[in-house]
Amino acid sequence: MNKQAMNNKLIRSLNMNKSMRISAPALVLALTLAIGMPMAPTVHARVMETTPAANQEDADFAAGKKAVQRKDWKGAVESLNKALTRLPENADLHNLLGYAYRHLNDLDNSFTHYREALRIDPKHSGAHEYIGQAYLKAGQPDKAAEHLAELEKICGSRCEEYRDLAKAIANFNKQK
Repeated sequence: MNKQAMNNKLIRSLNMNKSMRISAPALVLALTLAIGMPMAPTVHARVMETTPAANQEDADFAAGKKAVQRKDWKGAVESLNKALTRLPENADLHNLLGYAYRHLNDLDNSFTHYREALRIDPKHSGAHEYIGQAYLKAGQPDKAAEHLAELEKICGSRCEEYRDLAKAIANFNKQK
């Protein structure tokens, strides 16, 4: 049921009982709850959109991404951890940190950040692909296959992340 239909239903139910008096504040409260609007602003940690443009607004994130592109894994970890102090709820940031740690062979930190990226954004296709790659590096192809299945649900078998992880799993299985 859409919001307008819910509002109309609420108003009709309020009008059914003519003897019932409702104050304006109570009506505003009822309508606000019915349409799902917040009554007051809520305080949350800053959550950045998972878009390249938004991520580039943070200088340390941008420096970390450039370090990843140069394959300067230690520099990436240093810059991205600085950005993390300001952007703890950024899934892209956690995904890049997991990627850098994986290339430093620090799988514990790699898994920590991939899992955090997926907690923040369960449909983050990059994090699913990369945690799958980390599971292969850890010798756990069954876990990698679980993330391949998630990728298929998220973006289908034709998306780049799915294809890359499927290829990595196939290569891993050939080497057995």
